[in-house]
Amino acid sequence: MKTTMSPKNAKPCKESFEKPMLLSTLLTSISFYILMFLGYLSQSLFPPKIAKEYNRQGYPHLYEKFASFYSLYVYRRVRDCWNYPICSVPGAEVVLKERITPDNGWTFEFTGSKRKCINLGSYNYLGFAEPSGPCAELAIKAVHTYGLSTGGTRQQYGTCEIHRELEKLTAEFLGVEDAITFGMGFATNSLNIPALFSPGCLVISDERNHASLILGIRLSGATVRVFKHNDVKDLEKVLKYAIYYGQSKDSITHTPWKKICIFVEGIYSMEGSIVHLPEIIALKKKYKAYLYLDEAHSIGAIGRSGRGVVDYFGCDPKDIDVLMGTFTKSFGSAGGYIAGTQQFISYLRQKSYASKYAYAMSPPVAAQIIGVLKILMGKDGTDLGKKRIDTLARNTQYFRRKLAQIGLITYGNQDSPVVPVLVYLYSKIAYSVRTLIENNIATVGVGYPATPLLEGRLRVCLSAGHTKEQLDYALGIIEQVANDIGLKYSRLPKDPNPIEYEKIEINS
Repeated sequence: MKTTMSPKNAKPCKESFEKPMLLSTLLTSISFYILMFLGYLSQSLFPPKIAKEYNRQGYPHLYEKFASFYSLYVYRRVRDCWNYPICSVPGAEVVLKERITPDNGWTFEFTGSKRKCINLGSYNYLGFAEPSGPCAELAIKAVHTYGLSTGGTRQQYGTCEIHRELEKLTAEFLGVEDAITFGMGFATNSLNIPALFSPGCLVISDERNHASLILGIRLSGATVRVFKHNDVKDLEKVLKYAIYYGQSKDSITHTPWKKICIFVEGIYSMEGSIVHLPEIIALKKKYKAYLYLDEAHSIGAIGRSGRGVVDYFGCDPKDIDVLMGTFTKSFGSAGGYIAGTQQFISYLRQKSYASKYAYAMSPPVAAQIIGVLKILMGKDGTDLGKKRIDTLARNTQYFRRKLAQIGLITYGNQDSPVVPVLVYLYSKIAYSVRTLIENNIATVGVGYPATPLLEGRLRVCLSAGHTKEQLDYALGIIEQVANDIGLKYSRLPKDPNPIEYEKIEINS
């Protein structure tokens, strides 16, 4: 367990990234290469007809060869653990459509049966993914008023009154001057970053940043330097080097960068870690760099008022130059936003590729978000928003502490509702996911290449919609699985005292 202290906002930031024993590392490596060997053997001796291309003589492959091999001969063996189709709202519970594979993962057939599971796999942090309630009613009303689509981009007759209301509420919620919204979270990064940076600019990016950030940076043509995950000392080292040498590779010309921007996320969705924001703000001020903060997983999920990592650390939102987030998780909707000064947002309204070319956010989607924002801000006249924020924080603390008592290695910050549970081996990922589903628990297994080769895991996502009874049932099944296949890798001291849900203290 590692504990750091912020320089100004003195808030303990407890994180754990416990390393496995050497034996576990060796077994994970050996098992992976056995899978690869069996894959190449199968490809050579038993090439399946279903994966064969026809009428492509003389054509190069449209896709990367190794990626195709890995997908067909390694991932296929455990493909049943992923891409499960659902037929319900992904709330605290979710209904899966059951399926079978008659040919070892090449194809699937639906059985016609359905299975209701406790949902530990969706980013429904505040539990607003609901089939009914005030937010759903607002969405239905918006369908009757505005229709399902505006039929145009924001710049070409696609802006409705509801978009303006949403942007005004978003800016008020975040404590900044203005905000602009978009219909897709991924595109919020990938289509706006190229409007902000160009060749001659430098982006300093956390090594664990999301694919949408990476794509947007590549499209911009900016130079990229990477710093170690959440390592403030390494970030400062990269900043010093960049400022001293500039764009040149030698120490003679010293051509300065047009601008330097630090890219970080609030909560990292694979690691469960929370950015060390106060220290990074201090560095960005010291070296006169810009700061781009992606709050896709942290907005709504942490902070006294659910306002994300800025609220969590008590920082000033005006210290972040680009505040980005999505509505796809805590808000139970879709789309994303960028917020900041009025001058900056006005520039984006003119120059953003998403504003120019992508269709405007669907009106019922915007209405759902407006409903959630009003609840979180107390504008609905209730304290329901505060209760949901507190329940999520309590569920997170309870679940993480109970997993530690079981003896499992979990990654990330103790306040992060994203809880990676390390299982390492591919076979153990598959067994865990399959067994949990058989016991009506839906969660996500994650392995290489989405994670480092030696860090395969289950990724649990907690929600304010989960009851203590649901969490206790899930914990019981997880402990059974851990006993069956040996997942109790942790060597940290265990708390011998019973953990009482109602007595858990939260930062409210």
